[in-house]
Amino acid sequence: MYVYNIYIYNIVIDDKLNFSDNIHKDAYQVILDGVKGGPKEKRLAAQFIPKFFSSFPELADAAINAQLDLCEDEDVSIRRQAIKELPRFAAGENLPRVADILTQLLQTDDSAEFNQVSTALISIFKIDAKGTLGGLFSQILQGEDIVRERAIKFLSTKLKTMPDDTMTKEVEDYIFIETKKVLEDVTGEEFVLLVRILSGLKIMQTVSGRQQLVELVVEQAFLEQVLNPTDADSVDRLLQCTRQALPLFSKNVHSTRFVTYFCEFVLPSLSLLTSPVAELDIQLEVLKLLAEMSPYCGDMDKLEVNLNMLFEKLLEFMPLPPEEENGENAANEEPKLQFSYVECLLFSFHQLGKKLPDFLIDKISAEKLKDFKIRLQYFARGLQVYIRQLRVALQGKTGDALKTEENKIKVVALKITNNINVLIKDLFHNPPSYKSTVTLSWKPVQKTEAASIGQKRQSGEDIGATATTKKLPTNLPRRNARQIYNPPSGKYSASIGNFPYEQQGGFRGGRGRGFGGRGNRSRGRIY
Repeated sequence: MYVYNIYIYNIVIDDKLNFSDNIHKDAYQVILDGVKGGPKEKRLAAQFIPKFFSSFPELADAAINAQLDLCEDEDVSIRRQAIKELPRFAAGENLPRVADILTQLLQTDDSAEFNQVSTALISIFKIDAKGTLGGLFSQILQGEDIVRERAIKFLSTKLKTMPDDTMTKEVEDYIFIETKKVLEDVTGEEFVLLVRILSGLKIMQTVSGRQQLVELVVEQAFLEQVLNPTDADSVDRLLQCTRQALPLFSKNVHSTRFVTYFCEFVLPSLSLLTSPVAELDIQLEVLKLLAEMSPYCGDMDKLEVNLNMLFEKLLEFMPLPPEEENGENAANEEPKLQFSYVECLLFSFHQLGKKLPDFLIDKISAEKLKDFKIRLQYFARGLQVYIRQLRVALQGKTGDALKTEENKIKVVALKITNNINVLIKDLFHNPPSYKSTVTLSWKPVQKTEAASIGQKRQSGEDIGATATTKKLPTNLPRRNARQIYNPPSGKYSASIGNFPYEQQGGFRGGRGRGFGGRGNRSRGRIY
C-alpha cells in the first residue's frame, strides 16, 4: 500500500494537479518518509526525492539527509541508485556539501559502487570545479585516512582527464593553494601523488611554475638540516624528494641546492647510509641521483670545496695498481673495479668540473694529480679488457637476441664502460677537457644504438660521440628490474649493476611538518 502511495504522490507533484502548496508539500514528505520503508519504497524514494528536490527548498536539508540514508543502506543496489542521483542535489550552495559527501563515499569496498561515486564526482566537477574541489580538499585535510588516501588518488587520476574549459587558471590556482596546505602533513606516498598532481597543471609548465614546485620539494627534503645517514626514514625522505625534483630541473630551473646538499652531507657519509629497502644498493642509488642532477647545477657558493669532496670520493672507487713482488702481481691484492659507481662519480665530476676547469691543474697538488692519473690509467686498462670481452659476447647479436635478460645487462655494461672510457680520455687531455657528452647508462637506449652494438665494433670514442646528454623526461625514470652482471673472474673483474628504486611510502615518525605519520581520525559519517 505504501508503494502505491508514493506513486500517487509522485503523480500529484509531477503533474502539478490543482491542489494547494501544502498538499504538494505533504506529498513530498510522504516520498521522503519512503526511506523508512522496505526495499521497494526505498528504490522509489531514491528516484523521486532528487526528482522534486528543487521544488521544495524549505525541505532541502530533510531531502538531502533522506538521500544520504539511502546511500548507506545495507542493500547495495539501493545504495548505487541513491549515489547515482546525488549529483541532482548539487546546485548552488549545496554543491560543496554533495562533493564532501561523495568524497566520503569513496571509502566503499564495492568496486561498482566506487565507480558510481567517481562518476558522480566527475559529473559535478564539470558543473562547478572549484566547489567540487572544496569538498574533496575538505576531506583530504580533515577526513579519515582511507577517505584522504582515495581522494588524493582520485585527483591524481581524474584531473588530467578534465577538459580545458573546466580546468581554468582559477581552478588550477585553487588546486595549488590547497595542495600546499596538504603538503604540511603527508606520508611518502601522498607526497609523490601530490607532486605529480601539481606537475600536471598547465600553470606549472612555465619556468616560474616549475621553480615553485622545486621550492615545495626543497621544503619537504629538509635540506636545511644535516642528514643522519643511519636513519632510514631520513634517507628515504631525501631519495623521494630528489626523485620528485629530478624531472623539474632544466637549464633554467637549477638543481644547485640538491647537488650542494649531496656533496656536503651525503657523500661524506656514503658508506654509512642506511637503506630504506633491504635489496637496494643505497650508495649506488645516491650516486645515480647525483649524476642525473649534476648537468642542471647552477652557480655554487662552495664549488671548489664540493668539487674536492666529489674528487676524493671518486678516488675511493678508483684503486691504485696492485703492488708487484718479484715481477708479479701480489696474490689476493687485485682490486675490484666498481664500474657503476665510477660512472656516476666521474660523470658528476666531469659536469661540475666544467665550472672550474683549472681544478686539476691549480687546485690540487702535483703529487695528487700524478696519483689520480695513475688510477685513471689503471682503470682504463681494465676497461679495455672488459670492453673487449663484452663486444665478443655481443658480436653478431641483433633483434630478439639482444632482448634476453643476460644480453640486455651486457648492453648496459658496455654502455657503462664506454661512458667511463670517454670521460677518462677527456681528463687525460693536457689541460683536462670537459667537452665530451655521454648518456648515462641507465637512461633509455635508442633502438638504433642497441642494434648497432652487436653489429659494429665501435671504439669508445665512436660510442661517446653518438651519445648526447638528453633533457630529463617529465615523468620519473622507470627501473623495473634489478640487473646485476658479474663479469668473468680475473684481474679486472667487477660487478656492474643497474639497481631499481622508487619506493612510494613507508615514511614513519611523529606527526608534524612533512612526511609525518598521520594520526587516526574519527570514524563514521560526518556529513
